[in-house]
Amino acid sequence: MSDNSERPENGINARDNGVFEVTGQVTFQSVPQFLARSDKWLQGSGKITIDMRGVTLADSAGLALMLEWQQLARAAGREMVFTNMPEQMRDLIRVNGLTQVFGV
Repeated sequence: MSDNSERPENGINARDNGVFEVTGQVTFQSVPQFLARSDKWLQGSGKITIDMRGVTLADSAGLALMLEWQQLARAAGREMVFTNMPEQMRDLIRVNGLTQVFGV
């Protein structure tokens, strides 16, 4: 049995002033759970900041999730920015030609 005490749980944690911290793995397996949890914070008003510092693993599905979140925020009339993206996520953004979309 492996020890998972060092690995953060996949989640979205609300902080102050429209800041939400994403933790854990943002992959094909976890994206549906992340998307299901995102509807509540998209209903507010003002700027949304997604702090990605807690992301331990990401794949192309995670990138698709970020694009979906941006579309949902835009549809709700809200601005969304991503901060503290791990290098792996920045690499995915660059490889997919989305640097202008995410400001990387």
